[in-house]
Amino acid sequence: MIEELEVEPEAGADALGPTALLASIRSARSVEDAAAARQLDLAARWADLHPPESIHSAASFTVAGCEHEEPIAGPGTPLVAEFCVAELGTVLGITSVSAKKLIGHALELRHRLPRLWAQVHAGRVPAWRARAVAEATIHSSPALTVEAARFVDAQVAAVAGKIGPAQLDRLVAETIKRFDLAETDLAADPEDGYLHVDPRHVTIHDEDVHFAGTVRLEAEIDLADGLDLHQALAHGAATMKALGSELPLDARRAKALGDLARTQTALDLHDPAGGRPASDSAGGRVASDSAGGRVAGEERAGVSRPDLPAAREVVLHAHFDATLSGDTTVFGSTGRLEEGQRLVLLEQLKSWCGDSRTKVTVKPVIDLNQEKSAPGYEIPDRIREHVVLRDRTCVFPFCGRPARGCDVDHVIEYDHDAEAEGRPQPGPTETENLGALCRFHHRLKTHSAWRYDMAAPGVFEWTSPHGHRYRRDRTGTTALDPPDSSTPRIPSPRR
Repeated sequence: MIEELEVEPEAGADALGPTALLASIRSARSVEDAAAARQLDLAARWADLHPPESIHSAASFTVAGCEHEEPIAGPGTPLVAEFCVAELGTVLGITSVSAKKLIGHALELRHRLPRLWAQVHAGRVPAWRARAVAEATIHSSPALTVEAARFVDAQVAAVAGKIGPAQLDRLVAETIKRFDLAETDLAADPEDGYLHVDPRHVTIHDEDVHFAGTVRLEAEIDLADGLDLHQALAHGAATMKALGSELPLDARRAKALGDLARTQTALDLHDPAGGRPASDSAGGRVASDSAGGRVAGEERAGVSRPDLPAAREVVLHAHFDATLSGDTTVFGSTGRLEEGQRLVLLEQLKSWCGDSRTKVTVKPVIDLNQEKSAPGYEIPDRIREHVVLRDRTCVFPFCGRPARGCDVDHVIEYDHDAEAEGRPQPGPTETENLGALCRFHHRLKTHSAWRYDMAAPGVFEWTSPHGHRYRRDRTGTTALDPPDSSTPRIPSPRR
């Protein structure tokens, strides 16, 4: 039972004393936790209303570091129709991926972690703590059986959900061992055996770009590789300092890691004469001149080798406002970087392009106010670029997928039979009939009752199956009037 703190109408928050103010904050948190618990319950009920027609149409998502799609909740939970998550997400003002996680956590807690589920609804465990546990049990590798998940549930519930990330990881690992869930390597000693769980991964969080133009990298690698990498970064940082760099140690180590990414190490194994390279006893190349200096890396110093691949190709799309001052083009100091949808400083861009190994391409300015069209169904590159620059992201409500990696969709469907039958084309290939949609929302628009129209160039109005309406433009998503009817719309036939 949550008790509300009553305050006289004429008395504002400033009139509260310290004790009353703390009590009010505590009451507000209790209300917030109760609302989050109810939201989990409602999300699970929404899932109950939308079972998939088959296992192939069940909701799933790709987890960072995995190459395959995973269910949104663990074994033993009911499957959910993939397209129902979008409407829940738009009502809550979150992405479809976040809506999938909400539903998955709710089902995981209700079906596989029932003790924790009960504690959440009794107000003893906040929803965010329970969701953290659900996230761990859903994506455990190998997957936890229902019995194993119940074991985790009992341990966590015993401490009222007060468990940190490190403790949770250890608990899951202990559970995997206790229930013999990991495979045993048959080549190992049968009496010893070991867990065949490979935690190695390298994840670059390129969707979360800092204003300084940096991204976060997370990795789990072999111990020997880690020690070698540590030594290489230390050596690179020390070399920069010896050459006069005044950057702090962490910044020099970061730059050293970038240098490693650009190094053409394969050149050390390539012999221009076609033979094998000379090697020392440890297998490393030691080609030297008469003075004993190392010359194995001369190709990396700028000598072009057409028979070898380039070390790297990094493409960044930066947009800056420019003005003409006489014969000189003056760029603004701050622009927009498509990668990560973040701001970028002109000085940062200059430093990135200052490397002699960087190729800079300046593309012509595209007037986004000038409509472009093409005959036929195929979308030429010039029109695709126009749509990408105009829309910036997927134009589905609240979706933030960069437009450059999206499909370009005909808002009004292209009729492939119109020309042959002598009818005007209802869905021409022109910028005012095209929008950027990520693959999931493109499929959603094609195979569900979601519909959208272009109210103006780059302004899209969407209607959900239950009549909720949203406007999406370059500034974001705006919810429009509430639905006129609770009756779901029936999708029109699609070719």
